[in-house]
Order: sequence, then C-alpha cells, then structure tokens
Amino acid sequence: MELHILEHSLKVASIAKEGIQICTHGLIKLAFLPSKTRCKFFSLTETPEDYTIIVDEEGFKELPESEHLSVAEATWLALNVVSGGGSSSSSQPIGVTKIAKSVIAPLADHNISVFMLSTYQTDFILVRERDLPMVMHTLSSEFTLLRVVNGETVAANSLGVSNGFVKPKMVQRPIIHPLSSPSNMFCVTSLNPDTLPTVATLLMDVMFYSSGVKEPGTATEDSGHIRFFSFSLIEGYISLVMDEQTTRRFPNNVLFTSASGELWKMVRIGGQPLGFDECGIVAQISEPLATADIPAYYISTFKFDHALVPEENIQSVIGALRTNESTGK
Repeated sequence: MELHILEHSLKVASIAKEGIQICTHGLIKLAFLPSKTRCKFFSLTETPEDYTIIVDEEGFKELPESEHLSVAEATWLALNVVSGGGSSSSSQPIGVTKIAKSVIAPLADHNISVFMLSTYQTDFILVRERDLPMVMHTLSSEFTLLRVVNGETVAANSLGVSNGFVKPKMVQRPIIHPLSSPSNMFCVTSLNPDTLPTVATLLMDVMFYSSGVKEPGTATEDSGHIRFFSFSLIEGYISLVMDEQTTRRFPNNVLFTSASGELWKMVRIGGQPLGFDECGIVAQISEPLATADIPAYYISTFKFDHALVPEENIQSVIGALRTNESTGK
C-alpha cells in the first residue's frame, strides 16, 4: 500500500454563522469558479455551531480578514492511502474503517493529532506540517511513502527522524467524549463537475441561505434533527454529505448514488469543543468500528467530530462505543 503526501499546504478555519455573509463571495468563487482561482483543495462543512473551512494557501487568499474568521494554528498536510494496483477486495470497508489500524491507531500511539476528512471518493488524513517527520517514521514500515510534486508522485525522502525519537505508546484508548446521534439520515454522494453549473443556484441556497429548509412534519433540532452539510472540491472531484431531506431538492439523476442507495446515521463526538491538540479521538471511534467490520466516514470540524455509519448499524455502533466508553477497554 502507498501513502501519498499531497502537495497542498492547508489552513483549517471556522467561520461564525453570523459572519458567513462576509465570506460568501470568496466561498462561492472557490466552490463554483475554481478556474478563477489557483485553489486545488477546498472543503466547507456546516454544523449547528459554525462553518469549517479546509483550504489550500491559494484558496485562503480569497477569504477576507474578519473577526468572524478563526484560523487553527499551524499549516496542515493531507495524507491519502492508495491501494496498490486496485487489487483490494470489493468488500473492503468504506472510509476511515479501512485505515483505522494501519494509519489512525499508530499515529495516535505516537501522540500525533489528526484531522479527518472523508469524502465520496477517498479519505484525507490531515497532520500538522511540523509533525511530518514523525508521521513518516511511524508509518514507513507499513507503507511505501510517496510525495506528490507538481502532480507527480516521487519517493518521499526520510526527514531525518532517528529510531530513538519515538514517543511513548498509549496503553488504552477509552472513549472520553460524550456521544450523540441526531435523528437525520444522511447521504454521501457526488456529482459530475460538468453538471455543477446546472445546480449551482440550488447548492448556493443550501450552503448559505436556506439554513436547511425542512419539510412539513420534519423534526426540529430540538428533537434531534441537526443542520449538517459538507461540500468538497478537491483536485476536480466533488463530494457532498447532506441529509435525506436536502437530497430531495435536487433534480433526478444529478447526484451519484450507490447501488444500494445506502443511508447513513451520524455519531457526533464531543460535548465541549474538542480543540486540535488532543490525540487519539479518531482512533477511539474508528478502532472499535474496524474490529466490528462496520464501514464509516469521518469528518472532523473545527469544534466537533462526526462519524457516519450505515443506518442499519447505528444501534450496534452506539452500543459498542458506549461499552468502550464505560469500561475503558
């Protein structure tokens, strides 16, 4: 297996809900007019608390300075696991589950904090640029490490981390943050970039203006229904995560769907904002799911983390995670 270190230098930022109008012009340009920018990596996720932006340094220039814009300290790099030759079994777990034990757990063992972005196409593991030497040292025994330079993959040179530079391993990873599961059901989908102009007005409304139009009789956030929407445009590929009600606003045959038309339920991690320094949060969730062979997408945001699991697995997932939470096993 190959681990690609992408060439994008990334910023992670939060835009307060009350300040989104100030940033809308730049965000629309990044999402819908990529040819007008040099941005190659852009992701926007709305939660009840705020908007989380992951964007490369070129794209970050499109955002105005504002008191409503908070930027995480440090520059981040994106890692991507690529199965050599595409020979993996078709039954291979989806999303973060397939990299939980080979990537997420070893990084947690070495006290390296990660920020996850699962998309329709793949999973991106974001690490701080300053942690890259330790990341490479930790994962070099399991993966062929390659750097992407000007779109081409080249061998990643050792960054001089000696075998003696190993942080102590964590013995246990009990779940220490509160878990909740909103009532919404979600779709993880995509669309052909060529069709983006035909739904641009609708997407802009969903992203910035509608605040989640609810159908009559739909539950409110007070009864467990939350606002969550994620749009990513990364190296020309579009990924969308939205609840089932929002998908109904789109014309037929625009959104990609899996053969099973699978719906996903969310596990939200965190009672208070999680911050960026704690290590092992993604591993606490993904390792039990990997052990149970339950596929999962994982999206970190500025304040909380979110795992998406198949609808039919949600009760067993919550049970397994809460067992891990209560016993510390």
